[in-house]
Amino acid sequence: MKPKDSKLLSTRQLSFMALGMAIGVGLFLGSASAIKAAGPGVLAAYFACGGVIFLIMRALGELTVRDPSRGSFAAYAHQYLGPFSGYLVGWNYWITMVGVGIAESTAVAVYMKMWFPDVPQWIWVFSAIASIGLLNLLAVKVYGEIEFWFSLVKVVAILALIGCGTTIIVFGWGNHGVPLGLSNLWNHGGWFPHGVTGLLNAIPIVAYSFAGIEMIAIASAEARDPQKTIPRSINSVIWRILFFYVLALGVILAIYPWDQIGVNGSPFVVTFERIGISQAAGIINFVILTAALSSFNCILFSGARILRNLALQDQAPSVFSPLFSNGIPGRAVIATLVCTALGVVLNYVVPDQAFGAMMSILAFNVVFNWVFIVLTHIGYRRIVPSSDRKTGFILPAANLSAVVSLVFCGFVLYMLGADPESRISIYAGATWTILAAGAYYVRSHARRGAGVGIGADGQLKSSQESQ
Repeated sequence: MKPKDSKLLSTRQLSFMALGMAIGVGLFLGSASAIKAAGPGVLAAYFACGGVIFLIMRALGELTVRDPSRGSFAAYAHQYLGPFSGYLVGWNYWITMVGVGIAESTAVAVYMKMWFPDVPQWIWVFSAIASIGLLNLLAVKVYGEIEFWFSLVKVVAILALIGCGTTIIVFGWGNHGVPLGLSNLWNHGGWFPHGVTGLLNAIPIVAYSFAGIEMIAIASAEARDPQKTIPRSINSVIWRILFFYVLALGVILAIYPWDQIGVNGSPFVVTFERIGISQAAGIINFVILTAALSSFNCILFSGARILRNLALQDQAPSVFSPLFSNGIPGRAVIATLVCTALGVVLNYVVPDQAFGAMMSILAFNVVFNWVFIVLTHIGYRRIVPSSDRKTGFILPAANLSAVVSLVFCGFVLYMLGADPESRISIYAGATWTILAAGAYYVRSHARRGAGVGIGADGQLKSSQESQ
């Protein structure tokens, strides 16, 4: 049952939830890796990746606007590609959310160590999991409002960097009154100091920056007036992400030669210190801490909804399908939270490796989700007649968009496999997919033996009803 309108998510909340998922610690800390690979050309990588992700999101948006009550792109895969695809997509996304949740809660602990260096890391992980877990058990409108303010902290910090950096570039504030100009963008080896190869190497890193924005579809079942809310959110969030990433990094690259970024610490901290803000390190640490909490908050929200959807499709235990009285899938939240608590153990045993280990093995899963969004849209176009596809939010040039999106995803997977440091993601993702597929077929065989199957609508049917 859908919550009352007063409890639903607004366009503002939905958009900022997607921003909270996508604008995380990657911009504040992780962008240095992409800059190292491509130099100032990383800006072109962000535009290219953003354009393709926009096509993928438009494909998902068309499915969501047509049937927002599904509340999960795994449900669309189930409907248009079959139960097996829905099962793989749903469980892949859920395991991704658990893994990224462990990484983000670990990031919270790492940032807290700046202020409390003697407190064991695992205690902060436990505190983050407990507090975000309680937040996710509140009514969705309350959750959406808190996430809006979480995300707003990041947005304000980025805008402050852009504003302060612009004064250095144009007016020389913090540079003895001498305007810096934009020459750093091309004076240190040109726009592409490592050539096309550097740009290609940066694309997988940059693509990961957009991970998580597909949660707009997951939240659609709890959105107010989704036929208007979803298109507005999808159209706005991509450009906001591009604006924040490209403009913020453009300012940083104009102030500092690209090969010096990260050498003297976070460019955010150095920039604010340069204009006279002595407490810049503490301020930016707070912002990054908020970014990690915001991302973890969205991760738990998405993971719980996916798990409930799997239960509704009879592809997970039915105990996870009921809603609490406030409209929250409480049992699915608690189950996802308990699995994320593995991060407490990891941070107790190997605190220095917990964050990197989780993030390095999840890149495959992110691309896997995007591939199936595109494939699901292709299946939808094959099954649903064109006369029934007039949703008002149609993917433009659908056939070409699908080809471009799949080629892009294939290239990212190839680059992940070609890099020895990221190859573990391919191995881990392939292993997980094989195990999940095996579990599906074992369970299906057992059900067929019991005379029970799953119909095309995802409901349990006896073998006679299926016929």
